[in-house]
Amino acid sequence: MLANDAIKIESLSKTFGTYQAVTDVSLTIHKGEVFGLLGPNGAGKTTILRMMTTLLKPSHGTITIFGHDTQKQPRQVRALFGLTGQYASVDEDITAWENLMIFSRLNGLSRSEAKQRSTALLQEFSLVASADKAVAAYSGGMRRRLDLAVSLISQPPLIFLDEPTTGLDPRTRNQMWATIRQLVAKGSTIVLTTQYLAEADELADRIAVIDHGKLIQVGTPAALKAAVGGSTLKTQLQSVNQIPAAVKLMTQTLHVEATADKSIITAKLGNPNQVTNVLNRLSQHNIPIVNIAVQSPSMDDVFFALTSGKN
Repeated sequence: MLANDAIKIESLSKTFGTYQAVTDVSLTIHKGEVFGLLGPNGAGKTTILRMMTTLLKPSHGTITIFGHDTQKQPRQVRALFGLTGQYASVDEDITAWENLMIFSRLNGLSRSEAKQRSTALLQEFSLVASADKAVAAYSGGMRRRLDLAVSLISQPPLIFLDEPTTGLDPRTRNQMWATIRQLVAKGSTIVLTTQYLAEADELADRIAVIDHGKLIQVGTPAALKAAVGGSTLKTQLQSVNQIPAAVKLMTQTLHVEATADKSIITAKLGNPNQVTNVLNRLSQHNIPIVNIAVQSPSMDDVFFALTSGKN
């Protein structure tokens, strides 16, 4: 494993009886990056995550984390990461302070060290004012922040976040995103599984698209968007009566098929400079427009282009 690699996965597969959950996945995750695992329900994201975190044994293949084999050295591997699952692992019947103290002691800290670490985490995750309240009274966002704080007690260099913002409102989700960015700024490596396409686009340095247990593609959000096709040109006409003529002109000009929906004509755009040609042709034929816009591919486009879209 190279010095800048946090995780290396080689020929990873997992079967449950006759069901093939993961098939021959190989990828590398670099130190200090946010790496996203993106795919529909049942794609294999969580199964891969569970194998990386030693909760499942691979049927075939190897995983090394900072040079340690997850199957041969599971104890050393577990000391290197924190895990926040889809559902809070904290005890709701006790306070945030008590939760942090218990988990700190379980992580081998002395009582004085546990107090120092718990105090620091409460401050870092803006939970000081609610430290002595039962977790049952917390909002969903506060519980997620506490759960993340618990996973960071041992100050691991690697953090696994499995659907970290599931069920959160947009404001709280943005707060979690800010927290994740702060962790990366301090040098953490983060592996993120999510079904929120905007979350992957917003946070991830690179994304692996998984579908039916197979690795479909890996790349930066920008590279994945570029791979699914160019931008889309949307042109709204002033008169619907001129749509047939405009569709024909745009098809001829762009050398791709233009389509119409009501007064809006849509066509793939290979080069942004083609917009000028389209405007000139429409003007020459006295076809006035109301609006024209160029839309870049989104992560939604990536998702539907690279996966089957089946749950």
